[in-house]
Amino acid sequence: MANGQWYPPEWPERIRALAEGTLTPVVPRRAATVMLLKDTGSGSEDTGSRPEGDGTGSRPEGADSSPEDTGSRPAVHMLRRRASMAFAGGAYAYPGGGVDPRDDDHHVRWAGPTRAWWASRLGVDETVAQAIVCAAVRETYEEAGVLLAGPAADTVVGDTTGDDWETDRAALVARDLSFAEFLDRRGLVLRSDLLGAWTRWITPEFEPRRYDTFFFVAVLPEGQRTRNASTEADRTVWIRPAEAIDGYDRGDLLMMPPTIATLRQLGAYGSAADALAAAPGRDMTPVLAQARLVDGELVLSWPGHDEFTKHIPTGGASA
Repeated sequence: MANGQWYPPEWPERIRALAEGTLTPVVPRRAATVMLLKDTGSGSEDTGSRPEGDGTGSRPEGADSSPEDTGSRPAVHMLRRRASMAFAGGAYAYPGGGVDPRDDDHHVRWAGPTRAWWASRLGVDETVAQAIVCAAVRETYEEAGVLLAGPAADTVVGDTTGDDWETDRAALVARDLSFAEFLDRRGLVLRSDLLGAWTRWITPEFEPRRYDTFFFVAVLPEGQRTRNASTEADRTVWIRPAEAIDGYDRGDLLMMPPTIATLRQLGAYGSAADALAAAPGRDMTPVLAQARLVDGELVLSWPGHDEFTKHIPTGGASA
């Protein structure tokens, strides 16, 4: 392949089945993912399974340094999904996961824009909006150890690497504890003002696992550190969008279409704060892949993102 676009071999067969009416689309599950940013002048920092901040400064396979690395530019926190994962194994992505239904029936302590504002921004009702925002904050904590919450509406917790924090984080991962219960137990206020809704992508109808994913942007809170806390990832890295894009374009870094699309968008901003400030103006119209038969071949496309278009001969090979 010419780049690092994640493209499962079973897609052509499933696309044909969808076009022929023999495949019934799965209802997508709501999910949230967070592009966590920080300003840096030192390029990418690959942590692997080690604690963040060990000073190695090494890069993920396929990402190389360039003359542009000398200036201060924002970096984004990414993880590499384990190759054994059924969905997008080996691909680089952001921390994220599915919405927990328990988070839409409990009125959590909340700071920032109201639930009504978030409902309008996300195009859902208020209870669903709360659950989506909770999922974004919870997944960032579960997978990166970063918590966008504080004891008051204008504060954020400090270091969350202690044993007591880890016990609660593990309970969240196991779903033994809901995020609303976690906030109550800790006396914390969810800081929705630290999040910016960026874009929304829905998994193609021919996929067996489908997600209606809301992408958010956030800035790493002062005093907190990321770490590879996810059981689904074998590596984490702070990397500038331009470096990640270069690796993808060479075919060295594997990514799904929404990941590389958002990286290209983030590359336009000179600081993490600039990207967060731009979020309210972003279009949240869902992006959904389309598959159609044209002149004897299947054409797979994502509206507004021509670079991902695939032409699939009826024999099954991909272009």
